[in-house]
Formats: sequence, structure tokens, C-alpha cells
Amino acid sequence: MFKKVITVAAGLALLGGMTACGSSSDGGNGGSGGDGLTMGFAQVGAESGWRSANTTSIRETAKKDGVDLKFSDAQQKQENQIKAIRSYIQQKVDVIAFSPVVETGWDAVLQEAKRAKIPVILTDRAVDSDDDSLYVTFLGSDFVEEGEKAGQWLVDNAQDADVDKNGDVNVVELQGTTGAAPAIDRKKGFEDVTSSDDAIKIIASQTGDFTRDGGKKVMEAFLQSHDDIDVVYAHNDDMGLGAIEAIEAAGKKPGTDIKIITVDAVKDGMTALSEGKINFIVECNPLLGPQLMELAKKVVAGEDVPKRVVTEETTFTQDQAKQVLADRQY
Repeated sequence: MFKKVITVAAGLALLGGMTACGSSSDGGNGGSGGDGLTMGFAQVGAESGWRSANTTSIRETAKKDGVDLKFSDAQQKQENQIKAIRSYIQQKVDVIAFSPVVETGWDAVLQEAKRAKIPVILTDRAVDSDDDSLYVTFLGSDFVEEGEKAGQWLVDNAQDADVDKNGDVNVVELQGTTGAAPAIDRKKGFEDVTSSDDAIKIIASQTGDFTRDGGKKVMEAFLQSHDDIDVVYAHNDDMGLGAIEAIEAAGKKPGTDIKIITVDAVKDGMTALSEGKINFIVECNPLLGPQLMELAKKVVAGEDVPKRVVTEETTFTQDQAKQVLADRQY
């Protein structure tokens, strides 16, 4: 799934040449490893419940671990992230971490970080670059696998998903932000699996930008232009929740008249799943803070880390959602 990912061995060799570079210019303690570590983190934004939980996990873990966190919210704009990363380079932070808004267009600023000998960790989303030495490691989910899990549920339940019982399963897709790794890969994984069943047809696909409002607006347009929708595949829970609002406003019953598959498993999504308004959710764990801080400390201390660290995730049906909802952390 991840573009141009090099081997672990090559990644470990890279670590030897990437060392800490002093302290921040606005109160950071600098140093290397453990207490006193200064991290610059450029977040995508606050577009969803998943992203908010991700930010909270990173902030709380940094505070707990004594990491001086320089945090910026890019508001889903690549130019804001690039500006933030350049600011972190000027501040001479020990390590930079960020979740790329889109996959491409990072080489120049990451070359600047490399020249400054500041290691970079990618979180949640990958970059598409011919130069794999621009980052030390990636921490996050396998988005292609998430799409595959969503597609496999539909293949396994195609007969039930055929609401009109006419032999066709018509799917509309609510894509994530155009050019973003999860949007590209969740689409690919889903299509790779569902292509095995000729009855499953994606009749419309459009970005809802990972937001609830975006999902609602796109679903409203789909409902106006298509009267034969059987399934909604939303690249995240928030867009799926927006789709539910549009479906209900159109006088249809989500989860029954139109089946809904989403990705994330945030609490609002899990609640809708437990109520039968969503039929299946593929988990994408946002609580990356502890793993990120541990990786950052190892990188700055010159220790070996894998080139890719994939989080463990599961899937949920309605009954499973009911069982775990009360203890859900996000």
C-alpha cells in the first residue's frame, strides 16, 4: 500500500545518519531521548472524530512522557503543513512528525529537514516519493487492508445487500480527501475485493473530504441522481454519519433500505452501528500517541526502528459494537 517503502534493513542503515539537532527556539529543552525531547507535530486538522481522538492521544502522551510538543493544525491544507515543518526546522526541534494531507509534494521540505539532520516520522498517512531516505519510519494503519475488509463484508453479504433483489448491488462511495493516502488506498482495497463479484457495481464515487457535512451533501446529491442505491461505502465514520442524515431526510431507513459500510470505529459511528443504522465498520485506531512517542525517543537516541510500524485493528458488526461500546475510548 505505501508508496516506495524501502526494506527494514535499509531503514535501519538510514537511522545511523539521522541524529538530534539541538533544542527548540521557543522554550524547548532539546536533548536526546527520554525527558527533554522536542517534537514538532504537523496535524492534518480536526475534520473528524477520529482526527480529534488522534490529536488528544498525541498531546496527552507527549505531556505524560515529558516531550516538549510543538503542535500545529494545518486545517487540511498542505501549504500550512509545509509552513509548519519549515518552522520546526528553524526551531531546531529534535524530531518532526506529521500526518500528510496528501501523498505528493513533500520532497522539497523533507530534503530541508534531512539537510538539517532532523529525522522525520510519518504518522497515519504515507507519502509518495522516490527518495525513501526522507523519513525514518511510518506509523499507522494498512489502508488497503481496511478497504479489503470492507469489500469482503460486502461480498459475503451481497445477497442481503441487494435491497431490490434484482441481482445487482449498486454501491455509492463517499471518498476521503482527494489525493490523501487513506482515500486512495481504501478505494483500491475495496475495489480489488468487490471486483470478484460481478453483481457489485460502484455507480457513483465522490469526495466528502472526510467530514460529516461533506458526507451529507454528497449523499443528498447521490439520492437525487440515483433511485437504485443499495449500499453506501464511506471512507470514514463521519461521512457515513452524514450519509445517514441525508438518507433519513429522504424518508429511507439507513441500515435497512440502504446498507452502510464505514471505516474508523469512533464512538459516534459505533453507536450508529449498535442501533443498526450502520451495518459494518472497519476499525482504524487513532490512539497513536504512545507508539509515536516511543518511536521518537528511539530515533533521537540513535536506536534501530522498523521502517514501517502497522497498528493492530479489527472489524465490528452490530452485536460486536453493542458489546464494546460502553468501554470505547474514542
